[in-house]
Amino acid sequence: MSAAAQWLPGHRLRLLENGEAFYARAFAAIEAAREEVLLETFILFEDEVGMALHARLVAAARRGVRVQVLVDGYGSPAFSEGFLRGLADAGVVLRTFDPHRPLLGVRLHVFRRMHRKLLVVDGRVAFVGGINYSVDHLRRSGPESKQDYAVEVEGPVVARIHRFVRDGVDAPLRGAGGLPHAGTAQVAFLLRDNQRHSTDIEQAYRAAIRAAREEIVIANAYFFPGYGFLRDLRHAARRGVKVRLVLQGEPDTKMAMIAARTLYRHLVADGVEIHEYCTRPFHGKVAVIDGEWATVGSSNLDPLSLSLNLEANLLVRDRAFAAELRSRLERLWRDHCRPVTAGTPVARARWPIPNALLYHVLRRFPAWAGLLPAHTPRVVTLVAPEQAEPRPAQDARG
Repeated sequence: MSAAAQWLPGHRLRLLENGEAFYARAFAAIEAAREEVLLETFILFEDEVGMALHARLVAAARRGVRVQVLVDGYGSPAFSEGFLRGLADAGVVLRTFDPHRPLLGVRLHVFRRMHRKLLVVDGRVAFVGGINYSVDHLRRSGPESKQDYAVEVEGPVVARIHRFVRDGVDAPLRGAGGLPHAGTAQVAFLLRDNQRHSTDIEQAYRAAIRAAREEIVIANAYFFPGYGFLRDLRHAARRGVKVRLVLQGEPDTKMAMIAARTLYRHLVADGVEIHEYCTRPFHGKVAVIDGEWATVGSSNLDPLSLSLNLEANLLVRDRAFAAELRSRLERLWRDHCRPVTAGTPVARARWPIPNALLYHVLRRFPAWAGLLPAHTPRVVTLVAPEQAEPRPAQDARG
């Protein structure tokens, strides 16, 4: 679909919905690890989920498994001394991407974050998606719990994911052998960085949208793509493709919903169906096209993800996987969404900027953010709270 997508055959996939399914599989893989656990995440909190992960990482390291963890300095701003000491004593290496001290208690460095969620165990199984390590991904945590997705994959692409994550730590993996086929699905691993792969994920989406002939289903937490992406969606609807968007109706960030709603009128006028998920905050970043092409990952369709953050998505060509993902999304829009039509009054927050002006301000936001004073992202190794050793970021591909 895209020049950047290098498709590999022979994969077995498991779709994981919400923290209940994801943590069970991820924790079981870590518990079974014999050689290596490599983990990257935007958010790791010291709550019930974070401490459960901590215990499994410590146990793995104590039995001789090499354990490397990278978290983002904005998403995971601080850890207690006990949390860090437990990891260090067991031999776990914990690094943080581009940390900054808060100013008057406010975290200001929101741009160019490490937003990926990746886990590779023993170089044989990988997890890719949008689920962080925090209790708010468990439905039992209450009405603010997030609706989200991840995928577990086995097969040749895991070697590529493994190599990528290892290249970001102290021991790059060179010349790794291929992995045997584990199933029948075709898979591609795509990144977004701020160098050679700055548009790979967006271009893969757009190529699939332009090639669509029957149906496009996109479910995304933060939806505010650029003009070209919106044009492709509208053109698809005009040529008779059924285009359906599942977006936030009860957002964790109010501004995200306001921004998305500035797009509704033009999309609906061209025949795009919009459903706002209203049960809980929607945090997913998934899509299904023509019942065969699918994607699950960390990339939203907004200026931060498409133009600034470091992201990772898995692309899938497999009818069984696409059918399962579509079925789960259909359940959302059928039972938990309100439809948006041309006649639907869409309430918006009181805002002094007219919708038209707000749209253009937000659309140009990535370019303006790029004009801010630049800095080189660092990866800091957290040995203990009082011992932080900065090093040049091999992973600062942003």
